Amino acid sequence: MSERPALSKAEMEVARVLWELGAASVRQVHEAMPAERAIDFTTVQTYLRRLEQKGYARAKLDGRVRIYSPKVKPRTVIRETVDDLIERLFAGEAMPLMRHLIEDRGMSDEDLAQLRSLLDGEEE
Repeated sequence: MSERPALSKAEMEVARVLWELGAASVRQVHEAMPAERAIDFTTVQTYLRRLEQKGYARAKLDGRVRIYSPKVKPRTVIRETVDDLIERLFAGEAMPLMRHLIEDRGMSDEDLAQLRSLLDGEEE
């Protein structure tokens, strides 16, 4: 497990936009935020600074503008977040989470086919 603090829901939203953009100024991240998410420029700036402080992003000056870029890959954050969730809610057991996802959330026929294919690959 990483030493980085977990991201809040709002920080994760900003991180997702930064992952999509790759490298961006506060203004670029703000403009790329979903339209339904009414968030001010200074709030985006605060979240980007937090991402940098927590070790998820890095910043460099380009003239007078700070350009932020991801320091951690989305896959790493997903793995760490899911591992933490499994540890806290399911005492480290992944099967109860899988059962919840399949039974409570439901899966399409396409999702089930992909899952079967994944499981078949694991058995080899």
